[in-house]
Amino acid sequence: MEAVSFKQKMQLAREDVILEAVNHLLASKGFELMTVDEVAAEAGIAKASLYRHFASKEELAAAAMVRMLDQALALADSLPEQAGPLEKLQALARWAMQTQLAGQMPALPHANSALVGALSRHQVYLERVFQLSDRMGEWIVQAQEQGLLAADLPPQLILYNLFARACDPVLHFLKVSGAHSDDEIIALLLRTTFTGLAR
Repeated sequence: MEAVSFKQKMQLAREDVILEAVNHLLASKGFELMTVDEVAAEAGIAKASLYRHFASKEELAAAAMVRMLDQALALADSLPEQAGPLEKLQALARWAMQTQLAGQMPALPHANSALVGALSRHQVYLERVFQLSDRMGEWIVQAQEQGLLAADLPPQLILYNLFARACDPVLHFLKVSGAHSDDEIIALLLRTTFTGLAR
């Protein structure tokens, strides 16, 4: 394995800071309202320096989305082999909610957003989406076969519902109310996600 030079380490660290800023701005403002100037200011670097790492606003957002998917895949890889499929799905949902409550989960782009077109052409992003979808899809089918999730629901519907939890506005509304801690909010959302609203 090739050693990483000090210069490369510094470049990776700077990119990490930039993507943290992008995540925060995508979560708080969305892609359309986020500007490259704001990213540079939040990351504490010059705009010209930012452009040496990322060529455009679309590239910044795509890199941030890939980074989040890499984190989700790393979590999926780290889950114990003996954990059941429902436990694994709940662990990913919990992580997504924690990330959103921390203000670091990029909001999903609107259908007419320029970001949608950019992401649809971004090979690495698409590969990561398919990897995560396939992994979660396997767990969903296993959970259905074990009677842990409704077998009459299309697995794709369950998958999309779980993806939606990553940007669910209910988390924000509950946090703003101040009536519940983050852990309580996550427990409530996990309950409604996996067991529904009925008694």
